[in-house]
Amino acid sequence: MIGARPGPLSGGPASLAFRAPVPARQGWREAVRVWWSELDRVLLLLILSLMASGVTAGLAAPPASADQLSTSSVTLDPFKFVKRHAVFLGLGLGGMIGLSFLSRDNARRVGLMVALIMFALLLLVPLIGFERKGAVRWLWVGMSLQPSEFLKPGFAIALAWILSWRLRDPYLPVFWLATGITLACTSLLMLQPNLGDALLFAGTWFVLIFLAGVSIWRVGGIIALGAAALTLIYFTYENGRNRIDAFLGGGTAFDQVDLANRTLLNGGWTGNGLWLGTRKFNLPEAHTDYIFSVIGEEFGLLMCVIIALLYLAMIARVLVRLAGEDDMFALLAGAGLIAQFGGQAFINLGVNLKLTPATGTTLPLISYGGSSMLAVCLTLGLLLAITRRNPYLERDVPGLRTLFERKEAPA
Repeated sequence: MIGARPGPLSGGPASLAFRAPVPARQGWREAVRVWWSELDRVLLLLILSLMASGVTAGLAAPPASADQLSTSSVTLDPFKFVKRHAVFLGLGLGGMIGLSFLSRDNARRVGLMVALIMFALLLLVPLIGFERKGAVRWLWVGMSLQPSEFLKPGFAIALAWILSWRLRDPYLPVFWLATGITLACTSLLMLQPNLGDALLFAGTWFVLIFLAGVSIWRVGGIIALGAAALTLIYFTYENGRNRIDAFLGGGTAFDQVDLANRTLLNGGWTGNGLWLGTRKFNLPEAHTDYIFSVIGEEFGLLMCVIIALLYLAMIARVLVRLAGEDDMFALLAGAGLIAQFGGQAFINLGVNLKLTPATGTTLPLISYGGSSMLAVCLTLGLLLAITRRNPYLERDVPGLRTLFERKEAPA
């Protein structure tokens, strides 16, 4: 049995993720065999299960959206969104599998490159972006592109890389650098306006700095600042105030959450059956933001519970996989990517269940959307690459316990 790779926690490029080097001249069959042995196949199965759920939901929700978007002169194909969803899903699945072949170092490089490119495009959105439904979030590059969607995985990997520097030199100001990057991204998102993604970026930052070993006093200060920021948003940010008011007291201009909740409950535990739902035809964005409610009406609350459990299982699986990790960058990057994915899912579920204000956040792998589907597959492809592990190497690593028990140092 080969022994574990010696050395302390490290986030440097020399980290090989418990993986034996692969000869450069080996055939593609050997490369696939090695990839399959190192891959987290349980995580892949959970991802494919959610993708299959998205295809099934795609058969139920898009006809309602096509009916709403049709006019007296133009009638949309009821399955237009289903067909496009299938195309983007196929492209995303191929890209995800391709990315999962990357080594950990190459996954980091791809993530950093995506972060730089998408942040530059995000800067261009206020200047040359086009408006859709009251928000300027998209650029036209031969197709509509939402840079913030692709920035998500790059942002998580960039912050993980920066915070992992702390192990090399505990006196580097990595906390302030990560905070500055987060403020820059969230400020640009608030201008669009895109409150949902801004909260998601802030939540990812919080998870990563907590795992990086920021002191409990500083974490308490961050929570207090977060509460103050939400209060400031309410009084100065009209879009956010409208959504919060609608959530707390109802309204006519922002009552989608109430419509979604009534649609969700209309199917009971077992649902009305495919294409037998009626409330979905009054629900805006039935194929994107509120597709979970359509699932509830047509397939029942039991199916909704199963989907929520699939998301929980994905999060738990990744955290268990990372619990024995000896590479600080891999631990932070994996945690950041799954925090983004899970956070986006449960924000959407909370909106549909009338537990949180509307945010415009889609349900990953299930909602329709070109940019969102490809970006989520990019996230999961990088996550599969980072969590790959050679099953034949013994592990004798400090893991999370050492991470939390080590002496605190300035961040």
